[in-house]
Amino acid sequence: MLLAASALLLGVPAAAASASSATTGTGWIRLAHLSPNTPAVDVYLYSFGTAQIVLHHVAYGTVSPYEAVSAGDYSVAMRATGASPASQPVLSTSVTINADHAYTVAGMGPESGLRLQVLDDQLTTPSGKSLIRVIQASLKQQTIKFTCGGQTIVPKATFASVSSYQAIPASTWTMQAIGSGGTATGRWTMSAGTVHTMVVLDGANGLEVINLEDAAGAGKPPVGGVTTGFGGTAGHGPGSPLPWLAVIGAGALVTLTAGLRLGRKAEHRNRVRRPLNTGI
Repeated sequence: MLLAASALLLGVPAAAASASSATTGTGWIRLAHLSPNTPAVDVYLYSFGTAQIVLHHVAYGTVSPYEAVSAGDYSVAMRATGASPASQPVLSTSVTINADHAYTVAGMGPESGLRLQVLDDQLTTPSGKSLIRVIQASLKQQTIKFTCGGQTIVPKATFASVSSYQAIPASTWTMQAIGSGGTATGRWTMSAGTVHTMVVLDGANGLEVINLEDAAGAGKPPVGGVTTGFGGTAGHGPGSPLPWLAVIGAGALVTLTAGLRLGRKAEHRNRVRRPLNTGI
């Protein structure tokens, strides 16, 4: 019994170290609105009840760049555009961000069944290969087939589904999203070591495909931006990442300022509460 107890105690520091390593360091998160008939929303990323990132008026088809955050537990909330930050969110979910991992939190499904889905984004590929997966976010054409170079990658992608990653040879490929009511075609260069999420959207005049570059190559931090060459008949894709960066930077400045104010208040309270030296 003593030996068993000793072994158990010896295992505790190792388990604690493992848990600690998962919650230290840096991970990445991006936020997306992929529900076609849901109006624009404000999206909040919270850590311990404090808003770390606030994105206003996020419309369908918008995907933010990745933001580097400290590993740990977070929550994501969506509110109607312009709603008070103190109001009850329309949706919320929790996400644990591990060091050196990337995540996408997306509002998906129809408005009547809207949900926040946490996706674990892959950042590495087999040697000499690229990885792709497909998010089907078209409500008008609820089932599509996705092809790469004429070969079927996803034979039947249903609305609000996310396929698994598949390895393809590094090359320049023509890809198609084929639905019963139309086809969107795009041509992209998939370099070795890169990871891509192909998002099928409802454009103004039919299907549209955007290419999110999850990882730009081994050893490089993820960027999550949209690469050029997306197909379809409508120019619907997400805007430039620069406005996102401005919003994120402003949010970080607000958080830093609030932290400094809290620190000064705490210091003031400590001075007020310090007992007087009465000489007793």
